[in-house]
Amino acid sequence: MVQVTRFAPSPTGLLHRGHAFSALTAWHAAQAGGRFLLRLEDIDPTRCRPEFEAAILEDLGWLGLDWEQPVRRQSDHLADYAGVIEALQRRGLLYRCFRTRKEILDAIGDAPHGPGEAATPGPHTPAEEAAFLAADRPFAWRLSLDRARDALGEAIWNALAFIEEGAGPDGERGRIKARPETAGDVILARKDAATAYHLAVTHDDALQGVTHVIRGEDLFEATHIQVLLQTLMGWPTPVYRHHRLLAGEDGRRYAKRDRSVTLAEFRAAGVTPAGLRAELGF
Repeated sequence: MVQVTRFAPSPTGLLHRGHAFSALTAWHAAQAGGRFLLRLEDIDPTRCRPEFEAAILEDLGWLGLDWEQPVRRQSDHLADYAGVIEALQRRGLLYRCFRTRKEILDAIGDAPHGPGEAATPGPHTPAEEAAFLAADRPFAWRLSLDRARDALGEAIWNALAFIEEGAGPDGERGRIKARPETAGDVILARKDAATAYHLAVTHDDALQGVTHVIRGEDLFEATHIQVLLQTLMGWPTPVYRHHRLLAGEDGRRYAKRDRSVTLAEFRAAGVTPAGLRAELGF
């Protein structure tokens, strides 16, 4: 089987050393006769910008990476994700959630839930939903874990699992039982947005034939709900490899929001691609 990997950044800022490590890890994994894909996950119109997209392409090219064309830009395929939402709606697996973040926190404050479960209030009553729709109140489409479990049946639900070739935050590796309940009833779309992260990423990995998802360990927990979506939609579950996160001298992991030193700044300071690759262990 040909190994297909991908690097899927969001163009919401400039790439830093942590991004370079992740991209190089995925790229090198595909060098022995495999395929490497670049995908731009730009479904957030308020934060994604064309200049960041152009910078991503420039930075990765400077690092010496190459990738298949065309690059998939998620914002060009919103109809694909809307189709998945419609399919899940027809099966009765989604519900409209009109609650604000504060209302959800208040509602689950005293809600009973088991160890390791993420509590969510669940669907509104029919009367509440009708009133909110009449008032044109904004809402999100959430995946009902209870309905998904009923749809799959206990045997399939209990068999949900994925293969981890790297390691989770607590050293998890090998065959791991998926526990979607740790995520709760996640948002898959909103009234004014065709998709959210979990749906878009699982759809595209299946569509593009990704066999190995290589990404940071901060996304390890997301795998549990993504395995459920893959099973509900009949999509294959890739092999996962979650790698360590790079951190600065202060011990904090690199992040766009912290204005970590960018690859553009390294380049301007005279750092060479070979030098950065060597520093990162490649």
